[in-house]
Amino acid sequence: MNAQRYRFVCTLSFGDIYGQIIVWLIVIFISLAAAMALMGASRPVYALATVGIILVLSLPFLLFAFVTTLLNHIEFSAVDSATAARPTVSGADPMGQRPAQAAG
Repeated sequence: MNAQRYRFVCTLSFGDIYGQIIVWLIVIFISLAAAMALMGASRPVYALATVGIILVLSLPFLLFAFVTTLLNHIEFSAVDSATAARPTVSGADPMGQRPAQAAG
């Protein structure tokens, strides 16, 4: 019986989700601007409700966008036994991937 081995690789980088974060920050600042505009009204409770509604309604879209982006960057690749058993040259990974390193 020949069991196939698979390698899990996540290729997600900050650049992949950078646009999503910027758009959500814009939504937050617009909601805060709307809240500040409504704060001078006779009922400031509406200002807090506006921020709450915008955040509650936008958060599922942000999570959906992030999760789908993450799932699109997950790869399963088959690893043959000859490649897996061969020692790596100069510490390089057989799949051409480098391990994550801490900055600083």
